[in-house]
Amino acid sequence: MKHMQRVTNCLIVNNNKVLLLKKPRYGWYAMPGGKMEPKETIKEAVIREVFEETGLNVINPKIMSIATMNKTSATPPKDDWMMFTFVAENYTGTLVETCPEGELEWVDFSQLRDIPTAPSDRIIHEYALIKKELLYAQFELDEQDQLISYKTQDK
Repeated sequence: MKHMQRVTNCLIVNNNKVLLLKKPRYGWYAMPGGKMEPKETIKEAVIREVFEETGLNVINPKIMSIATMNKTSATPPKDDWMMFTFVAENYTGTLVETCPEGELEWVDFSQLRDIPTAPSDRIIHEYALIKKELLYAQFELDEQDQLISYKTQDK
């Protein structure tokens, strides 16, 4: 039986800045988050993953993007993903000094179109942070995680 990878991530917002994680692979900025564990709700998963990577406890994260990601060049189960992206404007805790996943950085909204990031993330940022609109998307990715094609509720 084929399994789909399920991941959650979160855009933590503070004063027109968003907390992103600069990952060593590709030098891209990514959203804090990760794979869901069995028997977790997507909200439980995003709260746990964000805390593990940032030390912050997000309060009432709001779902802003539900996307399927297909990568036919990958071997199962890495070829078929579902990603749930949240936005959180409230949190408690102190940002960790070092994160094993990469370097945490507050990025100004005005820089979002210019920073190196996954092309699919750029579309998610646009809907979740700029349009403030729930995104339903399907992304087709190549072996370097570049967009081959995509569709949203608007396209």
